[in-house]
Amino acid sequence: MEIQTLDVVIVGAGLSGICAAYHIKDKCPNKNFLVFEARASMGGTWDLFKYPGIRSDSDMYTLGFSFNPWEDAKAIADGKSILQYIKDTAKKFDLEKHIRYNSRVIESNWNSEKEIWELKIQEGEGAVKIINSKFVFSCTGYYNYTEAHNPQFEGSEQFKGDIIHPQFWDTDFDYTNKKIVVIGSGATAVTLVPELAKKAEHVTMLQRSPTYIINLPSEDPIANWFKKVLPMQWAHNISRWKNILISLGLYTASRKWPDKMRKFITDRVERYMGNKFNKEDFNPKYNPWDQRLCLIPDNDLFKSLKSGKSSIQTDTIKKFTETGILLNSDKELEADLIVTATGLKIQLLGGIVPYIDGKEIHSGDLIAYKGVMFSGIPNFAVAVGYTNASWTLKCDLNCMFFARVLQHMDRNNLSTVKPKFDHKKFTTEPLLDFDAGYIQRALDVLPKQGS
Repeated sequence: MEIQTLDVVIVGAGLSGICAAYHIKDKCPNKNFLVFEARASMGGTWDLFKYPGIRSDSDMYTLGFSFNPWEDAKAIADGKSILQYIKDTAKKFDLEKHIRYNSRVIESNWNSEKEIWELKIQEGEGAVKIINSKFVFSCTGYYNYTEAHNPQFEGSEQFKGDIIHPQFWDTDFDYTNKKIVVIGSGATAVTLVPELAKKAEHVTMLQRSPTYIINLPSEDPIANWFKKVLPMQWAHNISRWKNILISLGLYTASRKWPDKMRKFITDRVERYMGNKFNKEDFNPKYNPWDQRLCLIPDNDLFKSLKSGKSSIQTDTIKKFTETGILLNSDKELEADLIVTATGLKIQLLGGIVPYIDGKEIHSGDLIAYKGVMFSGIPNFAVAVGYTNASWTLKCDLNCMFFARVLQHMDRNNLSTVKPKFDHKKFTTEPLLDFDAGYIQRALDVLPKQGS
């Protein structure tokens, strides 16, 4: 049987995969490409996560695509709206015909003699087929869809209530009038707490250490005004750049004047919380942007805390009990439900292990080039977003760079491209200058970058 040969295989049909498909179709119309998606539908993160209140943790003018305006009035959007936006984008630009669902790339081997990637594709529960491709573009994100970071807590088997990780939330689960403890203080936790509190008896956010929390209005009045007086694409571009510059200014100020930014952020929380403000719960041990800031819309978390429907407990866990969690301060938190918002498990390239002529390539040995290609691996690219800004901003740049590489190779009749790191001239550094737990747990598998 003849093996199909493609110009480009895109792996993953989430935000970055749809972004890649658009840019290749738009800028390299002569290229024959397919998008292989392991799941039964597109959307990636926004199709996978179903926990209550799931929403964007940045504004949609920067999380959305540069080429398809975000038209909704809400700048901080719920997960359902984001998923629909991804699907509408794929339909608008006729990208759906390029997507193959239930198709997991399980192995990739670069054949140097033939200058081709030999890919093994698992189609659902069926047979494995071989596809050849001149290029592979991995758009799978950076975390494991089937496993989460789930630390083992002493006594968890004794707890008589329910324990749920947000990554595997059952939408049929009824938490009405339950006492809930959410373990964590990151973006997922601050999203869950005010939403769960609407139906629960009480929700406690149990944090080992606080995080920086910034409030933004769910609607951007300036962006919405632009949309009334300007063509939609113009309004989107201006709003996008406005928010990029604000985000960049906030990040730069945080790195340059960390003490002033710490005071600025905590003072805003204290002003809103009033006599319900407890400095211990809002005073992180690290500087702003050593880890990602948490964004909340319309003060929803603070409103929930002030109302008494939820609370924050800053402490560490000694063990689970039959009825809740015993803390190291010897205080016990009663719970009917414990939500372990303990983070993600890093997985590069969607679990694909690349080989070159049958020799396995270890990701920890690689050095990233522009954050989009790797030293020593030919005709291979990745789309990975920013850690300190909206994911799609960086993915958009990755995809445009990749398209320019393809154009350059066509103009010069080139068949392969391979970054080469100069070990004599440069040293290496961590790829991500970021102290988040999920990054620190994965340092051995993350590629590095040049000095």
